[in-house]
Amino acid sequence: MHLIQPDLHTRRAFLRRSTQLGLAGTALPFALNLAAMGEAAAFTATDYKALVCVFLYGGNDYANTVVTYDDDSYNRYAAIRGGAGQAGGGIAIAKAALANTVLTPTVPLPGGRQYALHPAMPGMAQLFNTGKAAVQLNVGPLVVPLTRAQYSSNNRALYPLPPKLFSHNDQQSVWQSSSPEGSTVGWGGNLGDLALSSNGNSLFTCISVTGNAVFLSGDSALSYQVSTGGAIAINGVKNNVYGSSAVRGALTALIQQTSPQVLENEYNRVTTRAVTAESQITSGLAGVTLGTAFPTSNSLADQLKMVARLIGARSTLGSKRQVFMVSLGGFDLHDNLIAQQPNLMRRVSEAMTAFYDATVELGVADKVTAFTASDFGRTLSSNGDGSDHGWGSHHFMVGGAVKGRAFYGKAPPVSITNTADANDQWHVGQGRLLPSTSVDQYAATLAKWFGVSNTELAGVLPNLSHFGGADYPTDLGFMAA
Repeated sequence: MHLIQPDLHTRRAFLRRSTQLGLAGTALPFALNLAAMGEAAAFTATDYKALVCVFLYGGNDYANTVVTYDDDSYNRYAAIRGGAGQAGGGIAIAKAALANTVLTPTVPLPGGRQYALHPAMPGMAQLFNTGKAAVQLNVGPLVVPLTRAQYSSNNRALYPLPPKLFSHNDQQSVWQSSSPEGSTVGWGGNLGDLALSSNGNSLFTCISVTGNAVFLSGDSALSYQVSTGGAIAINGVKNNVYGSSAVRGALTALIQQTSPQVLENEYNRVTTRAVTAESQITSGLAGVTLGTAFPTSNSLADQLKMVARLIGARSTLGSKRQVFMVSLGGFDLHDNLIAQQPNLMRRVSEAMTAFYDATVELGVADKVTAFTASDFGRTLSSNGDGSDHGWGSHHFMVGGAVKGRAFYGKAPPVSITNTADANDQWHVGQGRLLPSTSVDQYAATLAKWFGVSNTELAGVLPNLSHFGGADYPTDLGFMAA
């Protein structure tokens, strides 16, 4: 991943930048989770905006999420996936089951193409059809624009591929950071770097409700982690140690006092900040009540509810620009696709719908944009009971600033054959989508809305300079100015 400030990524800088809170057990040792707080910023925000990455771990099956619906395309889809015409079957969804989730874009797609969402996603379909959501078609990691012939070429100097295609861990990292597993800087964290000085407390610029993720790590900004229950306290400071308040008091004083030892002093400084930040978050959340009903037994909804509450506390926390990350796993469905994907799609739809409703309640619907991402798409062809690792996929953008009720990008033909026909140039075998839109283009469109200038985009997204023009625009157009 490109570093905006490479000099910050040193062992000495690690200590200098350490500020994030720690999570501990009931006593020593304290397991601190360090993050950074820097002062570099490229813009000063006067209003509030937030981006929320909804990551679907495992590689979501695109073909049964945004389902081709016009008769010709549907019949091809059903045949490829083992169906019996429009009745479905195999891993194809019956066409009749899609009637309630048909998408009605303001401008119809060329060639009579139509799509519906998975039957378990009526809420998301309603968001789309009321102009609050849009679909980016066939997006995925690219280093440079590629045709199928270029993909098949041996000239990797001229036609480089994203590293370690079809690998879960690596493609999760590439989506989040443009580099394979082991990357230390993500593009969400780079956005945070540019926004740090816009916030009264820069520690709350990048917030994860889903644990560690490279997406939120920048040169100066690293993710501040919370749970679905709120800020993570250092138990040995907040609660009695071994049942003793005296021990707690002594420990609190010990681990927050100044020390002539550099490492000890830094440890204590971080701990002090942890205690202070936990108190700030807890106090801020106490002043936020939401009337919006979030679904129960839905971990993604629990995470998004916490994001909504944190957004509700933005004034108390001094936040004007924030980047959040939430996630849901379970999408690696080599088997049991028809049986297991419905519950996953229901959770995504219900959680994101409730979250949008919460932003309306908070009066920030046009200031908050949620978007989906995933390791990769999957094969269009069936392996018998599921689909295998792919590349490009379809993704959602939700929010009041999204130019909704629209598809962006190019609708791929429905084919898995390997001929010279034009319909076979969009995939790289078995219906694995060759992305026609790069993650960098997708991210750049969100970043520009967030407040990043054209001159700063290259530092946030290292491959963006390889794209441009009518076929690969750096602004995909799905965000309002």
